[in-house]
Amino acid sequence: MFILFFLLPEFSFSQTVKVPHLALQNVKFSVQAGELPDSVKTIKIIFEDEDYIKAISLNVYKGNVDTSIILSQTGNFSVKYEGVNLPSAEVRVIPGILSILPPLLAILLALLLRQVIISLLIGIFVGAVFVFDYNIGTAILRVVDTYIINAVSDQSHVQIIVFTLLFGGMIGLISKSGGVQGIANVITKIARTRKSAMLSTWLSGIIIFFDDYSNALIVGNLMRPVTDKLKVSREKLSFIVDATSAPVASIFLISSWIGFEVSLIRDGLNTIGSSANAYNVFIQTIPFRFYPIMMLIFVFISSYFQRDFGAMRTAERRAVKENKPNRDGATVASDFEDAYGILGNKEKARWYNGIIPIVVLIVVTVIGLVFTGISALHDKGITDYNLRDIIGNSDSYSALLWSSFAACLTAGIMFVFQKIMTVNEAVDAWFVGLKAMLLAVIILTLAWGIGTVTQDMKTADYIVGLLSDSVNPRFLPVLVFLVCALTSFSTGTSFGTMAIMMPIVIPLSSGVCNIHHFQPADQSLILVGVISSVLAGSVFGDHCSPISDTTILSSMASGCDHIEHVRTQLPYAIVVAVVCMLIGDIPTAFGFSPYLSIIIIAAILTGILFFIGKKTEAE
Repeated sequence: MFILFFLLPEFSFSQTVKVPHLALQNVKFSVQAGELPDSVKTIKIIFEDEDYIKAISLNVYKGNVDTSIILSQTGNFSVKYEGVNLPSAEVRVIPGILSILPPLLAILLALLLRQVIISLLIGIFVGAVFVFDYNIGTAILRVVDTYIINAVSDQSHVQIIVFTLLFGGMIGLISKSGGVQGIANVITKIARTRKSAMLSTWLSGIIIFFDDYSNALIVGNLMRPVTDKLKVSREKLSFIVDATSAPVASIFLISSWIGFEVSLIRDGLNTIGSSANAYNVFIQTIPFRFYPIMMLIFVFISSYFQRDFGAMRTAERRAVKENKPNRDGATVASDFEDAYGILGNKEKARWYNGIIPIVVLIVVTVIGLVFTGISALHDKGITDYNLRDIIGNSDSYSALLWSSFAACLTAGIMFVFQKIMTVNEAVDAWFVGLKAMLLAVIILTLAWGIGTVTQDMKTADYIVGLLSDSVNPRFLPVLVFLVCALTSFSTGTSFGTMAIMMPIVIPLSSGVCNIHHFQPADQSLILVGVISSVLAGSVFGDHCSPISDTTILSSMASGCDHIEHVRTQLPYAIVVAVVCMLIGDIPTAFGFSPYLSIIIIAAILTGILFFIGKKTEAE
């Protein structure tokens, strides 16, 4: 059984022999030696504690040794060498099951406490206890001065943090200026019938793609008077708002999610020694993210044909027949719009104030990707390349930094020169946007921390060892989707679920594929599949969860009873998810085209709406 090995910081003796500081019982770990004298033909490594001795003789080929060793006993072992003059070392072997406790505990606590930050912190702490010889005092210190500090001191991590904050600043500026409302005002002019009202809401949700929170708050508040007038139930409005918030933000190339997602992918790729461009991998996963894509299509189909089933159909009948947007006795949050002020300056709401900063963001990102990609290719001496080569060699972090800064600068200058706000007001609005991203930054930092813990404790090695003989790699994408959906539904957070699962599933995918001797193309297919399943499954669970922030914001901004929103939305989400798993996640892992899967899924969902659903206005 072959296992991938991800070593901790290692002891190096005379820069020739490397052994890990921490190993797992009955799990292979690597011993490497290089640049040994030519006279050394064999080397004997002896692992010894009070009750156990294991000696292994290894052949040296051209001064190099690279082999795998398994120790069946736990304890602190002294490592000695014969055949070469090297000092002894220490290897601590712990039970393999301990390696899964930090992420497992983080998941369980998130389910129980519904506090992802506390859960991640405790997961990091427990891992530190195991790594640092069960010393609780040392572990507490290492959580802060090692795992968290290392997470925020990495250059690429700092770039993602700054991009995320700057992106939030841009959202704060354009929201406060009324620019986003200006965009939405243009869209609402086409709403003249029930169908056009629902489609306008759907279109607004897609156009306001850059942030799920802003999307839900703006579209819900803006469209509520229009849909009430045209007899669309609040349940249907909140469903459309919710279905075009996180699903849209998660798959667009530029959004408040992208830095978070790309960073998690990058760190996961690093654990398996992959040099693939994380942004390029992110793009590759988009057609495999069936749930968010198909939910957007399902909302369009349902709105266009005005067909519904289940509890949603009952709500729509009430709105049409009785002219009651909400059911009698519904509990609706009041004064929500005034409390948040999300729509900004209504008197000076201009569509171009929302569009121009976003266009600058997109254009500068594209220019940055092309510029850094071509520069990298030229540095390698490559002159014959295509667009895929350019994106694959680009520096996405720098491009995102440049674009977010340019968008903030553009927005600030525009709004000050138009006298929509003063310089001080612009700075305040920018700072409010920054603060809105603080939670995402904290979760991301802790995600990096627990990712390092799982790498240090070789969690993926242990899980691969357990699953290697029982799981076909082709079914990993759908299994990952289910696990992430359950976790996200129970915790109410897609970001927290991604943070916990991504560091585990990427090395798991690589390890299981290697055990089954998959070819590189198939390994890449499964890798893209599991990454997309983490991202899509997290969105599905978050979309359904009654404790999800976006679910709550959608019902509040739409003026809908929260429980009614969840009750009417859940059947739709489950139907879409089940079809996506059966027709998307499973067949594409065997090589079926994701684009054909999308077409087939759309056809099936349309058939379900016509077979089960009924047209409300026809009754």
